[in-house]
Amino acid sequence: MTDTVVVEVDEDTTSRPDLTQQIREAILGAEFAPHQRLIEADLSERYDASRAAVRTALLNLANEGLVERVPNRGARVRAISVDEAVEIVEVRIGLETLCARKAAENLTDADADELQTLRGAIGTAVTSGNLVEYSRLNQELDRRIRELSRHRTATQLLERLRAQSARHQFRLAFHPGRAAQSAPEHIAIIDAILSRDPDAAEAATRAHLSGIVDVLRGMD
Repeated sequence: MTDTVVVEVDEDTTSRPDLTQQIREAILGAEFAPHQRLIEADLSERYDASRAAVRTALLNLANEGLVERVPNRGARVRAISVDEAVEIVEVRIGLETLCARKAAENLTDADADELQTLRGAIGTAVTSGNLVEYSRLNQELDRRIRELSRHRTATQLLERLRAQSARHQFRLAFHPGRAAQSAPEHIAIIDAILSRDPDAAEAATRAHLSGIVDVLRGMD
């Protein structure tokens, strides 16, 4: 006779949206400010989740660098300095240029049609002065290039790095004159990938990110 094992499934891990992702998006969306305390009881009530699930989510975000644990004080949103943001972008240069090269090499006709649509949307957002939409489209372009690269390791590293510097990236989108400067840079990256030119895609990506480093240093 075979013993029957009954496994109890925690509904928090099955039927609910991913709690780590929910809190991550709230931090990146400035719903929680840098240095703000993240109280487990409050988060449990806000997201209708167990204290254990909240604790696990905060540990995950601490590993990502978005949250820091303070002795005897619990968790709080980690503030990223401009100097650290610059270092993050410098690391991203190597990873994102790799992804751009791979995207140009892997591009299919269907992918090209999608990039053309995204190219037009970016131009429209800048022309109309819709900086919120422009910022969103920039993130969409970055995500799509990572997907097209099919480079899992680079993608995982970039997603973590971008999460840490996302607040600075949002500020950059609203920096005076930044959109007019960065939009042609994004278009150049898209055009290089559409041309299936890995060298040009790498060069355009490097030029764009080097410009971000310059602007960040000027914001310090």
